[in-house]
Formats: sequence, C-alpha cells, structure tokens
Amino acid sequence: MTSDLVGPAARAIGGERSLARAASFRSAIDSFIVMDVMNRAAAREAAGHRVIHMEVGQPASPAPLLAREAAKRAIDTGALGYTLALGTRPLRERIARHYRDTYGVEVAPERVVVTTGSSAGFVLAFLALFDAGARVALPEPGYPCYRHILSALGQVPVALETNAATRWMPTAQSIAALADAAGGLDGVLIASPANPTGTMLEPERLAEICRLCERRGIWFISDEIYHGLTYTAAAETALAHSHEAIVINSFSKYFSMTGWRVGWMIVPERLVRPIERLAQNLYIAPPSISQVAALAAFDAHDELEANVAVYARNREMLLDGLPKVGFANIVPADGAFYLYCDVGHLTDDSLAFANEMLETTGVAATPGIDFDPRRGRHFIRFSYAGSSEDMGQALRRLAAWDRLEVGRA
Repeated sequence: MTSDLVGPAARAIGGERSLARAASFRSAIDSFIVMDVMNRAAAREAAGHRVIHMEVGQPASPAPLLAREAAKRAIDTGALGYTLALGTRPLRERIARHYRDTYGVEVAPERVVVTTGSSAGFVLAFLALFDAGARVALPEPGYPCYRHILSALGQVPVALETNAATRWMPTAQSIAALADAAGGLDGVLIASPANPTGTMLEPERLAEICRLCERRGIWFISDEIYHGLTYTAAAETALAHSHEAIVINSFSKYFSMTGWRVGWMIVPERLVRPIERLAQNLYIAPPSISQVAALAAFDAHDELEANVAVYARNREMLLDGLPKVGFANIVPADGAFYLYCDVGHLTDDSLAFANEMLETTGVAATPGIDFDPRRGRHFIRFSYAGSSEDMGQALRRLAAWDRLEVGRA
C-alpha cells in the first residue's frame, strides 16, 4: 500500500527496494472549501434535489451579449492562436482607458498585464514581488486562496485580524503594529470591496495605507475584482494614491465572465518585464477568445449596470429577510455580493452547520472557516449573485427550518 505521507518514502518489498512517491510538501495546503461545498451541492443535484446556490460568487447572468457575439465572430474567423504573453494590445489599451474614464487616473497601456483570471494575477504578483520566506499580511477574514497560494510558493501568510471596531477592514495603524510585532513585512494584500464581508476601505484609509507601505518599503497589492459592485459609495482604486501599488482585477464579477478566465494587473513599469518572463513560462498567454470577449464587454455598460441593479435588490431582500429567519448579526456589506453572518448563537462549527443546512433545506452556503481559520467557525457567508427568484426561495426554505428557531427576529 502506498504511503499517503507527503514526500517520498522508500521501503523494501520481497528483497527489492522501491520508491513510493507521494505529493510534495508544497501541495499540502488546505482545500478551497467553497469548491468542496459546490461538490456536495452538485451531488445533491445529481440525486434529483433542487439546490439554491448561495455558496459561490457566480453571477446568475451570462457574459454580456456583446462579449458573446464578439467571441462567436472570432470563432468563425478561426484566428484564435497565441497572443503576446502580456495580452493583446487593444485590450491593454482599453483597460488603461477604463482607469481614465472610471477613476480619473492615467495608466500607460504598457503597465497593463492581461492574465488568465485574477488567480494567475496573484501567482504572478507573488512570484515577481516575493522570494521564499517573504512575509505577506492578509486580512482575516479574507479570501482563502491568497494564503494557500503564498504557502504553496514557500512564502509566509501573516494574519492581519480585523473586527467590527474597524468595520472588518485593516487600518494603517494595525498594519504598522503587525509589521513591528512580526519583525517586518514584505507585502500587504487587501481586497476592497472584500470577500467574504463586502466591506470597503474609505478613500482616506486607503490613502493612509498606501503612504505607510511606500514609507516602509512594503509592497501593497490591491485586489479590486469587486469594483463596480458597490451600493453605498463608489470604490476607489489604489492607483489614485500610489503608482507603486499592484492592482489586480478580473472580468469574472462585474462583467459576469467567471468561466472565461481573464483578468488583469496594473504594475509599476520596472515590474513589467519580470512579470512578462514569468507569464511566458507559466501560461504562455491568456486565452485569446476570452480577450476578444473581454474587449467587447467594456461596451456593455447598460447590461452590466442592469445586473448590478439585480444584486442591489437581492442585497436589500436578504438584509431584510435573513434577520427574520434567524441570521440577525450581519457584517456591514458595502459591495461585492456577499453577506457574512455571525451564527455563533446557532453553532460553534460552521462547516457542520453549512452541511446540515444544505442537506435539510437545499440552501448551499460557505462556512466561515474558509475565510478565517480561527474565528470562522461562528460565521456563514451567503452569496446573493444568483437570481432574485432564488433569493426569495432561499428565504422561504430557511424560514421553514426549525434549526433556526432560536435566532428568529
């Protein structure tokens, strides 16, 4: 029987020596739990059950019509070979124009790197900025793949705890204190709006964090993939305060193009060539058909804003309805399409709670331990990226679940 220990193990069989090889140490990272929840939900659907998907940030709307039509035309022409590693020139120019039109920030197209989704952007950023052993601060709760990717690359994620007192976002003071306590930091990564909380950095706080990082020589990575999905105020890019910031964005969320796997980075000019070398070797180039569609998606403003209006209605529906069915303590949700709910009055095991909710009600949600290994056992994240009909059905199912009786408003 092959050993399941990480790393190679040798043993003798019948006088012969064989090498039983196993996975590397760097692969011994935690799973992305939301994907495991999706697997369980898919299994229930395969068994004939109707599942309401509130576990994953998957827009119910398709890619914009203009994007799909552009992709069809590209398929018909047959010109879908490799592009340059940094992406097509027209798309890089259009992304640069987006910063001028949306934020009033001038960005040279040469600083734009098109990526295979934001996930590739994080890999490229971590490899370009940090050597093995580098310490990178990550807010908790936060997107789990940040810490998993860093760990797989031999880098060190450092928890930057947030709480209600700071509206679940870091401050320059908390980053400085962590850097002092940790013996220094090489980087800080913050998403605004954030996953799982949906909270945002105010412009003044963002500016202060940018100044701190520049002053201390700390790389600042700004995850802006939920820009465009805001309900209390517009999000501001870190580039408004620092051209040293590394910005990562994606066509997955606002543009409803999750499966197309296309995103982008804005980086200081001196990092373009190092990132290009990494991209050439790791990815060759982003998917060409996705870049064609992404370019067209920028012209689908009315359709995209109609999607945001649906999310806004879903948000209001859940902010009103969830407290009535037992989820009264909800973290302030400025943007994205998530509600992060404290369920400490119901459970101290959010994973078991989420599994029970799926099995009993058919509502899939993500346990907080995916986002915060220490405090997440008391939290559940609901995504409201689905249809309004599904949100209403989810509330009705949860209202009928006697497990929530103790928390009814």
